[in-house]
Parts: sequence; C-alpha cells; structure tokens
Amino acid sequence: MREDSLNQPKFTIGQKLLNIHWFLVFLICLTVAIGIAMLYSAANGSFQPWASRQLVRFGVGFLAMIAVALIDVRIWLRFAYALYGLSIILLVLVEFMGFVGMGAQRWLDLGYFNLQPSELMKITLVLALARYFHGLTMEGVAGPTRLILPLIMVFVPTGLVLRQPDLGTALMLIMASGALFFVAGVRLWKFALVIVLGLIATPVGWQFLHDYQKRRILTFLNPEADPLGAGYHIIQSKIALGSGGVLGKGFMQGTQGHLNFLPEMQTDFIFTMLAEEFGLVGGLGLLALYALLLLFGGIIAMRTNNQFGRLVAFGVTMTFFLYVFINIAMVMGLVPVVGVPLPLISYGGTAMMTLLIGFGLLIGIWVHRDVTIGRRGGDEI
Repeated sequence: MREDSLNQPKFTIGQKLLNIHWFLVFLICLTVAIGIAMLYSAANGSFQPWASRQLVRFGVGFLAMIAVALIDVRIWLRFAYALYGLSIILLVLVEFMGFVGMGAQRWLDLGYFNLQPSELMKITLVLALARYFHGLTMEGVAGPTRLILPLIMVFVPTGLVLRQPDLGTALMLIMASGALFFVAGVRLWKFALVIVLGLIATPVGWQFLHDYQKRRILTFLNPEADPLGAGYHIIQSKIALGSGGVLGKGFMQGTQGHLNFLPEMQTDFIFTMLAEEFGLVGGLGLLALYALLLLFGGIIAMRTNNQFGRLVAFGVTMTFFLYVFINIAMVMGLVPVVGVPLPLISYGGTAMMTLLIGFGLLIGIWVHRDVTIGRRGGDEI
C-alpha cells in the first residue's frame, strides 16, 4: 500500500449507502416504471409476456446497480483491462457458439438467460479507455503514437460487432469512444483526419454492408419508395407519432399500436406508442426525465476528483445519451433504423442490465468522488 493512500477517505458500507445519490436512483426507478406501464399496454392490458419479465430483470438489475455503486472506484480501475478482455472473449465466442435471433447472431445461450456481449462491451470499453487515458499526461495524449493502442481497443470489438451484424451497436461504440478521446484531450485536427479518412472509405465500406442494411439506409433517404415493404415501419411510426396530437389518445387507446400497424412496439418503437397514447406532452415528459438523468451524469463527472472516475462518468453518460438520441431519431425518421432500444423503457434483458450496471458505476463514482488516484492508481488500494 502506498503512503498517499493512507490519506484517502474511508467509508463503511453504511456510510456508502447514505452517500448514494438517491434522487438519481429515484429517477431511474421512475423511468423504468414508465417502461413497465408501456409494456403492459403493448400486451393489451396484460403483464405477460413482457412487463412481468422486465420487472424481474429490473429487480435483479437494481440489486446489481447498488452493489456496483458500493465498490471502490480504484477496484474498477484495477480490473478495467480484465473486464474488457473478458468482453472480447465473449464476442469471439459469439462467432462460434452464438445463436441467431431476428436475423443476427448476437447472443450466447447461458441456460437461464441469453447474453448479448456487445451490450457489455459498451461499458467495459469505457472502463478500459478511461484507465488508459488516466495513466497519460496531457503531453502523452498529444503524442500520435499514444493513440494507436486505444484505437485498436475500439476497432477490434467494433469489427466483431459488425460481423454479427449489428451496425447500431458498432456506431455507438465508435461515437462513445470518440467522445472519450475528446474529453481526454485529443486534438480536434486528429478527429478531422479520421472523419476525412472515413468519408474516403465509405464507398468501400458500402460493399461490406448486408443487403438489409443497405435497404435500411436507402429507405431512410426515401421511405415512400416502398411504402408496403422496406418503408412500412418508419411510415407507420410517423403516423402514430402524429396521430397522438398534444395530449394523446389515452392509455391503451392507441390505434396504430393496438391494431398491430406499429411494428416492434415493445422494443425499438416503444417511444412511438408512448407518443400516440400520451401525445406531445407525454413524449416531452419522458425527454425531460432523460434530460435530468443526463444532467446528473454530467454533474457527477465534473464533481469527481480523479481522472479515471471523471472519464468513466462521462463515458457512461454519453452512452446513455446515444441510446436516447439514436432510438428517438430513428422512430422519427431522422436516422436509419438500426435497432437501438429506448433505454430503461424498451423490453430487453441484457440492455437493461448493462444500463443499470452503468448507472451503478456512475453512482459509485459519486460515492467515491473525493478519492484521489495517482497515475498508477490501481496499485494504491
């Protein structure tokens, strides 16, 4: 144990529980409650099959979130690379042992539940990048050669995810990582260089897309070209959004959803169903709730005294923002349909657990916000 670690604040379990950001926990629970209500509506007034399972998953995830929040932030720093490596191994296993669902090979059958390793990668990649940049000075971040390893850390899982194929998750990994690079101090001209190279490589990348991915992009550009085929989903989503009006049609009274015009209303298009039933007021209310969660995430990142915690808090908050932005923009026809769920609302086990673990890290960083960590912080525990 290092001498400077003796000056670190010591907390009992009881003190940590008192220091938990309970208002943030309340906001998370409120958001999940809205999701349960919408899943109940999606099943035409029944808790089966979605709402009851989601409630159980939330119960398990809630306990995991609190447990994660109580763990010293320096432990997460010490095991960040190991957790990232485990996620890489799971992604590789998907190649050989994963089963196909909804046209993609993304899941591992673990007996009692199905695991989607790409969701876990969204959190472990944040941890790994935060640890790497935590160990660098600003001069080190400015060195181009120091960016080779973190770029490899980003593009290896991105490539594995693209093979499943899962374009939405791959884009989220790249965008969340890019935001972390920026916060860590990477210069803007380097981002411009990467963007230019990406644009140059776009025609090559187009050739590697699956046919259904090409159709989604073409449908995004002109959904009316095939209104009964590829453009059907987004057209019905826009109709449902507009038909809700200001106050909506009422709980379980949405015609587009309950007459089965609205596709995947328990997962990708659940925001559309909410907007149809509760109108503009309901949609803005949920967005306000999301804005509060993002605000507290940003506050926690700024109030943290160590670089590792600051980067993890920002990375988790950015990942949550990307979930919200991509899903809502997707159902409004502003971006192509890429299968990203609405966080804490859409039906899904691994996504729910990943988000709650991410919030557990965020709350844990708040609990340990006064802990200072040196460049070799993992050795100070």
